[in-house]
Amino acid sequence: MIRYLGKRIIFMLISLFLIVTATFFIMKAVPGGPFTSEKQVPPEIKAALEAKYKLNLPLHEQYFEYLKGVVTWELGPSFTEKSSTVNDMINRGFPVSAHLGAQALLLAIFGGITLGVIAALNHNKWQDYSAMVIAVLGLSVPSFILASFYQYIFAINLGWFPIAKWEGFEYTILPSLALAASPMAFIARLTRSNMIEVMGQDYIKTAKAKGLHTFTITVKHAIRNALLPVVTYLGPLIAGILTGAFVIERIFGVPGLGREFVLSITNRDYTVIMGTTVFYSMILVVMILIVDIAYTLVDPRIKLSDAGKE
Repeated sequence: MIRYLGKRIIFMLISLFLIVTATFFIMKAVPGGPFTSEKQVPPEIKAALEAKYKLNLPLHEQYFEYLKGVVTWELGPSFTEKSSTVNDMINRGFPVSAHLGAQALLLAIFGGITLGVIAALNHNKWQDYSAMVIAVLGLSVPSFILASFYQYIFAINLGWFPIAKWEGFEYTILPSLALAASPMAFIARLTRSNMIEVMGQDYIKTAKAKGLHTFTITVKHAIRNALLPVVTYLGPLIAGILTGAFVIERIFGVPGLGREFVLSITNRDYTVIMGTTVFYSMILVVMILIVDIAYTLVDPRIKLSDAGKE
């Protein structure tokens, strides 16, 4: 276990180093800069700003300065929001994004598994067809289209929910539903296909022959074995929900980190773009590690020590 975790942590650090390096040089290769604007900035002022933010240093010195900042978790100041650093913006925006993402994740997991199990237990019946129609719609319609649809129907026409902002629980429902639709549909299809396969296994037939109740067979035997591919999907799903919230946060006026990221791209705010990219990359690699460890909880036949020797 310790050996496996040690190897994975080393691979995580290498991955993060490559991501930081690639992000830095890609941003530096983009034409323009944080002080490029429609109104021409006098050369003296531009030179003073570049000196203040160390943009006048050679590229390799800027790179090592940024690596030092990532290691010490001092991601630098924002070029456009003068009163805030990147750390301040992450500390301010991420809890909101995490709240929205966690709510959407719970909806996606429980809704997707429920739909998948119902479809599998009623294979080739109306329940199966209805669940798969919902899944296909969830996968086919982009989240920003669903967000606009929800706003028009449930906020403007019916008046059940607020159309935007973030001031209470009722403000979280529509963005959570819009964000959860696509992953919920994917989980539903994944659960259905695996449940159908598991329900055809010999040990399930034996349990049925012994007279066990369908609920007991489903909960104690079938679902647990059918969930392993779903667990595999959870790592990328968590990162995908957080990064996928960028557009949703913009549409619903949610003051999360995604909105800051979108604005930073518009304003060419290098430090914010690189800082949020590194931050979300860290979440992704950590979640993938947690998912690997969670395999042993879902299926005890998988041993981390064996995986580390492969």
